[in-house]
Amino acid sequence: MNIQLFIPCFVDQLFPETAFNMIKVLEKAGCNVSYNTSQTCCGQPAFNAGFWDDAREVCTKFLNDFDPNQIIVAPSASCIGFIRNYYPKLFENSSLHNEVKAIGQNSFELSDFLVNKLGITSFGASLPGKATYHDSCAGLRECGIKNEPRLLLSKVKGLEIVEMEDVETCCGFGGTFAVKFEGISIGMAEQKVEHALATGAEYLVSTDLSCLMHLQGYIDNRKHSLKTMHLADVLAQGW
Repeated sequence: MNIQLFIPCFVDQLFPETAFNMIKVLEKAGCNVSYNTSQTCCGQPAFNAGFWDDAREVCTKFLNDFDPNQIIVAPSASCIGFIRNYYPKLFENSSLHNEVKAIGQNSFELSDFLVNKLGITSFGASLPGKATYHDSCAGLRECGIKNEPRLLLSKVKGLEIVEMEDVETCCGFGGTFAVKFEGISIGMAEQKVEHALATGAEYLVSTDLSCLMHLQGYIDNRKHSLKTMHLADVLAQGW
């Protein structure tokens, strides 16, 4: 199967190793992966900040950078959720309506694609230890992802999965929310990290590096031993 790889701007700049691990996993699943080096952002930051005209310009570039009729896979439920749910609002009654509809149907977050599109749950990964999983708001509420990451993690040799309290509660990042409401954002991160620590987990795993970046910042500030990991990085361990 041919796959177009979408690497969100913050992943490209801050977490490139996750992108490479995602390619490893997709290729092990038998996919032919292509990457358009002209790609930039999905447009979500501008949209969430209220700059819809600017967002529409960025989103139009995204539509031109990808073939809307071919599968797109990304290591970010946040970006995929935006493409699926908000592109139709931005391009309502637009000449790009058909492209927007097609790209929404063909865009997938990694775990959703592996489990529901390919039907593959085991990659021979190995990571001894204990992990707990964080449901990102976008993954859970915009993409409907709940069991897929947990199923993939359950197949990782040596890894014990434990659920934390209030697992579906927001981590407090929310993009510009973390900047505009710093105190609330930090308080929400504290709650999430304390719940994760209470499980005795060594790893805090999610589908969204935006959440993990926020949580790792809090963890480092408090000098906790907990380590955040993207799902793709876990699936690429041990082989």
